[in-house]
Amino acid sequence: MDAARRQARPRTGGAHVAHGVRRRDPLRAGAALAARHQHAITGARDQETAAMVKLDVITTRGGDAGETSLGDGQRVRKDALRVEAFGTVDEANAALGLVRLHADAQADAMLARIQNELFDVGADLCVPGEAGARLRVSNTQSARLEAEIVEMNGALPALKSFVLPAGCAAAAHAHVARTVVRRAERLVVTLAAQEEVNPAVVRYLNRLSDHLFVLSRRFNAAAGGDVMWVPGATR
Repeated sequence: MDAARRQARPRTGGAHVAHGVRRRDPLRAGAALAARHQHAITGARDQETAAMVKLDVITTRGGDAGETSLGDGQRVRKDALRVEAFGTVDEANAALGLVRLHADAQADAMLARIQNELFDVGADLCVPGEAGARLRVSNTQSARLEAEIVEMNGALPALKSFVLPAGCAAAAHAHVARTVVRRAERLVVTLAAQEEVNPAVVRYLNRLSDHLFVLSRRFNAAAGGDVMWVPGATR
């Protein structure tokens, strides 16, 4: 009798039983499918990240002869233009680390995102060509920079002259970083005239130099104002 009752009792947990036919609840089934899909995506991303970066040995001696490897395994001279380009991007990123030492919380959050994105830029530049599913910079990243520029600039007075790269420590370091970004941009433009380069990289670097200029003004606004150029002041 108990066995018969157990067999007749409706089952739960995402399925219905009617006339001996088990039917799945479409809502629960869809949720389960979405969860499995998201798990698969997350797992694939984790595997991609693990495959992209594995640094267990730092000193390899592979560059002792003046060559280095690109992201696709190609060996090139260390003074190759492409290496010079992403090396200068790395230099700009280091300069941003100094800016962060003097930045407020909101600016530090912006700079943290930018530092991570500059690694994206370097990863993009170190692999020539389309490179299939390789990491590439996207225009959404430069669009976010532009939105941040508009927001910061809206709280600043209009300029009536050029500003000098000076002021508080955060502003001065931001100007140094800005000039390094400009140099990286010039190198990437030169590279793009000779080899295939993702146009979004040039756009991102161009927008980033503007961002750092406005950020330096934001820093100085909280520390007494811009340091202005006075044309011919010492003639």
